[in-house]
Amino acid sequence: MTAAQADLQIDRPSVADGAALWRMARDSKVLDLNSSYSYLLWCRDFAATSAVARDEQGEPVGFVTGYVRPDQPHTLLVWQVAVDASQRGRGVAAALLDGLAARTAAERGLTTVETTITPGNTASERLFTSFAERHGARLEREVLFDAGLFPEGTHDPEVLYRIGPLSLAPAA
Repeated sequence: MTAAQADLQIDRPSVADGAALWRMARDSKVLDLNSSYSYLLWCRDFAATSAVARDEQGEPVGFVTGYVRPDQPHTLLVWQVAVDASQRGRGVAAALLDGLAARTAAERGLTTVETTITPGNTASERLFTSFAERHGARLEREVLFDAGLFPEGTHDPEVLYRIGPLSLAPAA
């Protein structure tokens, strides 16, 4: 854990965090921005499978949203990861992802993490590749949603990253 990470508290989001999560997603300029309403609902209905990083003042500075797949109860699908610009490059996203995976493993028997990444999103590619390495897990990639499936016609394909089985003790 870095000194920067030690200054952060990672916990479950609350509805009061929804607006901050929406702003971080908007300001990331790479995430698909959902409605502000959806972030409020996410913080209410999926808080158990999401995480927020808070600074010393308790303000959200990063988040991971996710859900357990209904047909695969030991698989966490990570929906979005965002870190405030003031905190980038400090390992916040990795700390959030590790913390959420450990909590979900303890509470729900998590064995696999999935996410989708558009080609060229190198920050996310590095985050999830290093997560797999830290946890001694295999990483498989395949196109989940081809670009032609998206109605607007301008969306890149979404590549599924499947990571597992997880060993939640850090790799040596």
